Amino acid sequence: MPRSTKRLAGLAVVLVTLPLAVAPPVSAAAVEPDYTIKVSPRADGAALSKQQYGVFFEDINYAADGGLYAELVRNRSFEFNATDATGYTGLTAWTATGSATVVNDDQRLNDRNRNYLALNGSVTNAGYNSGIATKKGDIYDFSIWARGDAAVTITLTGAAPLTIAATGDAWKKYTGVLKATTTTDKGRLSVASSTPVKIDEVSLFPRDTYQGRKNGLRDDLAEKIAALKPGFVRFPGGCLVNTGSMYSYDAANNYPRARAYQWKDTVGPVETRATNKNFWGYNQSYGLGYYEYFQFAEDIGAMPLPVLPALVTGCGQNRATVDDALLQRHVQDALDLIEFANGPVTSTWGKVRAQMGHPKPFGLTTVAVGNEENLPEQYWANFLKFEAAIKAKYPDFTVVSNSGPDDQGATFDNLWAKNKANGTDLVDEHYYNSPSWFLQNNARYDAYDRNGPKVFLGEYASLDAKFANSLAEAAYMTGLERNADVVKMASYAPLLANIDNVQWKPDMIWFDNDESWGSTSYQTQKLFMNNVGDRVVPSTVSGGGVVLPKPITGAIGLSTWRTAATYDDVKVTRPDGTTIFADDFNDGNADGWTAVQPRGNWTVSNGGYAQTTTDTEDTMVKAATITDTDYDYTLKATKQAGAEGFLVAFGIQDTGNFYWWNLGGWNNTQGAVEKGITSAKEQILTKPNTINTGQTYDLKVSVRGTKVTLYLDGAEWGSFDDNAVTEPFAQVVTTDAKTGELIVKVVNAKDTAAVTKIDLGGRKVAGTAKMTVLAGDPGEQNTRTAEPILPVTSTIKGVSASFTREFPANSITFLRIRTR
Repeated sequence: MPRSTKRLAGLAVVLVTLPLAVAPPVSAAAVEPDYTIKVSPRADGAALSKQQYGVFFEDINYAADGGLYAELVRNRSFEFNATDATGYTGLTAWTATGSATVVNDDQRLNDRNRNYLALNGSVTNAGYNSGIATKKGDIYDFSIWARGDAAVTITLTGAAPLTIAATGDAWKKYTGVLKATTTTDKGRLSVASSTPVKIDEVSLFPRDTYQGRKNGLRDDLAEKIAALKPGFVRFPGGCLVNTGSMYSYDAANNYPRARAYQWKDTVGPVETRATNKNFWGYNQSYGLGYYEYFQFAEDIGAMPLPVLPALVTGCGQNRATVDDALLQRHVQDALDLIEFANGPVTSTWGKVRAQMGHPKPFGLTTVAVGNEENLPEQYWANFLKFEAAIKAKYPDFTVVSNSGPDDQGATFDNLWAKNKANGTDLVDEHYYNSPSWFLQNNARYDAYDRNGPKVFLGEYASLDAKFANSLAEAAYMTGLERNADVVKMASYAPLLANIDNVQWKPDMIWFDNDESWGSTSYQTQKLFMNNVGDRVVPSTVSGGGVVLPKPITGAIGLSTWRTAATYDDVKVTRPDGTTIFADDFNDGNADGWTAVQPRGNWTVSNGGYAQTTTDTEDTMVKAATITDTDYDYTLKATKQAGAEGFLVAFGIQDTGNFYWWNLGGWNNTQGAVEKGITSAKEQILTKPNTINTGQTYDLKVSVRGTKVTLYLDGAEWGSFDDNAVTEPFAQVVTTDAKTGELIVKVVNAKDTAAVTKIDLGGRKVAGTAKMTVLAGDPGEQNTRTAEPILPVTSTIKGVSASFTREFPANSITFLRIRTR
């Protein structure tokens, strides 16, 4: 793409230059600047808290097992099954020779560890990614539970074999040490016995875990998180918290395998912790549980922030659990969690904490209830019960509510109104949007009520993994800091991704089984998190230019999501009624339509264009590139079967950007307009909506430049105007009282350098400053083999009460200026 074309937005854009000359590199004071930053003489802006920025950990993208949790054996307790993922069995990740049978009977290790392996031969574990990674000279701690009389031989690639003598018809834990003699990322661990023996909980840990903790964390990943200096750790989710069954893993409930994350499943000895289907499509062992989360937060000096289920599912499930006894049990679980974290060792749950190795309280002060619930009335009724119980027993505790899954819409407005009326402590907002959205919404929190609930921005990211996305995020973060009196905490999400097991991106830190690397957004977050300061200094910026959107043009499209549907009488007309495109499919073919991705099964049948599968997501086909700026797109749509409704696309660009009208989405509970940004989508508007099977609907999309009005069966359904201007230059100034420095933070997301005059409000300052810069091609991304976007730190001269600096194209620059 030519350098003169903006790469930051889903829209085609143009740069409108205000009447200031674009200067060459600064060489003289006479050069007229593109921008002027004026800093107030008084440092009387909002205070910045120690928790201003933090991290959000969820077990997505194999972030726990096979990631931060340092266990090297996959499926160590033979608990995998087809509920977790198609094709999973108790021997997933194991290869057997001889007799090896997964058994579920009353000889099991314990009731919550349902399976064990009856072995008379050998089994070999492949670990994660390409295998078990070992480093020459390192020590690895092995353990196994066994029942029976047998000599069990343990072999690790590149290490001397270990033999364990199992004895007796009772389960016992056996341990040993293996030392690697080679470095490999393709290792295997074998367990062999020439006589029958029962085994379970086969474990291999590197001795070198983070802080040397037992049952600990992978050192390189934990170090990267610690290097961010996060003020808090939000855990364990996310969709893990508010999806699946809310019932216990026990006989009374038939041991449900797809459950919401319930903290009591995850504490105590690892062999007694329940297994579960992870919402993101794999098994989770809970080896990394609440105790380990609390310990890690303490180790890195961060505030723990656990999220508890509210008994209203979200993330597309959208169901409320109506069971008063169960609700009360979960409310009590919340109180018990606080006791587990903070209670004396003489208390029931404080004793459990102490037995796990931490008699001292963890100092928990904050809990969140719920995550992205899309049923606001049911969620709110439950939240109030949690809040009342927690505040009654722990009046000083902060209880965090939320505003649903989006940055706007009916659910967002409803929950914010309820939270304001209630005087809620903190409201958790989540959104994943395009780079252009972040550049257009720097002032989002300027207008928030200063006397209302404070904001916890618990999840946000720009929808891709390139430096352009990081630039947009950085510009937005200057607005978060400027509004630190409202936005008390913020965390990018997700945190971790295993390169071979990705369910979501972008992500901050990437890894395989022996390497890890930070994305461009990791470097951006680290720069901000390591240079927060303690108070905002009011400042203004003038000059420069803005980026204007262009009208919505492009192809039209049809799609479905786990739904069979038929479309007919597709037509695009101008406002005067003349036809641009029409297809009634009466000729028996769909020659004008092409697949965006070859998914689903499209066929012309009975004079309509039908997609017939009900298990396929995003089956989009497109036709007729529209160059007119004003047009009406009409069609008939009939749902035949399946989970959702219709997806009517327009403005489809070759870049992968598009809009679609989503009717009957989220398991047929909600409608929305979504703006596609390559492989991801941001929501422009949302409202409750259901589509009936067998009913034919008349749909109309009326486009007038950047404004779109939607009609369902002749009635206006909704409208939006995607006309926001983009501001590619942003700044904020903070103080660091400890060092006596001003921190000037400047983001230039333009493809040209920005000559900028900085007026420090008459302050006396040192003539030099420490400068850290992230800069590069906005299309670059950091990978396993190359990290082109890394910080460069230097000392600059020529600093004074008023000085001029050229900020490179596509750059994030921090200046630390010592005051006198």
